[in-house]
Amino acid sequence: MPNYPVLIGAGQLTNHPKVIDEAIEPLAMMERVAGAAEKDTRLSGLLAKLDSVQVVNMLSWSYADAPGMLAARVGAEPTHTVYSPIGGETPQRLINETAQAIAEGRIRLALLAGAEAMESRRLARKLDLKLVWERGTPERVDGENRPGFTETEARHGAATPTRVYPLFENAIRAHLGRSIEEHQRQLGELCSRFAAVAQANPYAWFRNARSAEEIATVRTDNRMVGFPYPKLMNAIIETDQAAAVIMTGSETARELGIPEDRCVYLHGCGDATDKWFVSERVNYQSSPGIQAATQRALGMAGIGVDDVSMFDLYSCFPSAVQIGLDALGMKPDDPRPLTVTGGLPYAGGPGNNYVMHSVATMVQRLREVPAEYGLVTGLGWFSTKHSAGIYSTRPPQGDWRRADPAVDQREVDAMDSPSFVGQAEGDATVETYTVVFNREGEPEQGIVIGRLNGGAGSRFFANTPADRELMLAMTREEFVGRRGHVRSEDGRNVFRAA
Repeated sequence: MPNYPVLIGAGQLTNHPKVIDEAIEPLAMMERVAGAAEKDTRLSGLLAKLDSVQVVNMLSWSYADAPGMLAARVGAEPTHTVYSPIGGETPQRLINETAQAIAEGRIRLALLAGAEAMESRRLARKLDLKLVWERGTPERVDGENRPGFTETEARHGAATPTRVYPLFENAIRAHLGRSIEEHQRQLGELCSRFAAVAQANPYAWFRNARSAEEIATVRTDNRMVGFPYPKLMNAIIETDQAAAVIMTGSETARELGIPEDRCVYLHGCGDATDKWFVSERVNYQSSPGIQAATQRALGMAGIGVDDVSMFDLYSCFPSAVQIGLDALGMKPDDPRPLTVTGGLPYAGGPGNNYVMHSVATMVQRLREVPAEYGLVTGLGWFSTKHSAGIYSTRPPQGDWRRADPAVDQREVDAMDSPSFVGQAEGDATVETYTVVFNREGEPEQGIVIGRLNGGAGSRFFANTPADRELMLAMTREEFVGRRGHVRSEDGRNVFRAA
């Protein structure tokens, strides 16, 4: 019988430090969730038997050898350790790669963990205190870790998620043909569904339900960040959270004495990357990468999307959810749960490790509904890197074989996308845009992605003139499709509407 990859334990921790003495360093948090994951298996002594320890890249703190230090803390002597590159898809991708290694007999028992202490760092800065935790520069990062943006994109202000995902959102709205007001209502309703799930999640950072109107309405306590997203539509990164899972093979689980009711199988998985830079994308309202990863996962599992009972779609911003739904052929009002945690704006977005919480929560939920299927997606950078997994307590049938991601990647890479120019000059049309606001709620920068020659030519990045009234008008009137002229001025492209 095949040694099917299976998750046998999951642990989570959410810490709300009110004073600096309540702060827990990431390494200690990972040690705790590793212990919780072992306890969840109903079998003691497992951590000492680990032959693989893998840690998700941390944004809030760094250690010289995080997986090695974690292994020492839990009493393990692994022959295989990993410290991942940056990317929100990382936990699911590590699970996919570990599953393949288990099926091929290269790994027997693995711990995958991650933690962030962004809230503790914020508190320390506020109190002008120093966190006395061991620190070091990582000795290695296992995998590609290149930047997610170009110099041209950064020069025009498009180098952070709060500035890029709104570009996708405005493209989605224009593609659907909605008015700004109608689309904001729809976003509020989508986000309200997520917040309601977070209210019931004991590990969520914010456990209060919010109405669609509350989420979508701009107020002093819900300022606009990057149009069309008020603060409550943005991932909350300042959290102290950790999560871990333990993986093995089904035959090994039986040998170890793991109860069958602890086992959640990875039935299918997929990994793909969209064209790496935002300026290279096919368009801004869809993702061939997400479609490739999810369809590969569903196909491998031998099911269709209608067979899935619950989802955790990556939700750093509403556009990520909508692009994921589009790739799956689903509608935002699909009655099935679109998240099991509550999503990054409400359950919390701990750096690169959110999806470890997705999977840990999915494991618990699927144990409550045996034989049902759950689908988890993760993405990294600007909807750039994608990973998907299909889970169930139902054992797989037949062989378990992960497809080489390069097969799907070749198809995505071969898709046509517009040529790009760093310095643009001539008549142009807006393809998508956003307006960035400061902490005082004032517009500070308009960002435009446009096409030359009436929309048929090369793509470019530009800024609008720093005109307050113009930028405010861009939040009230549809700017996608607006015609004008672009020219290079002082090292940046400037777009002026006709």
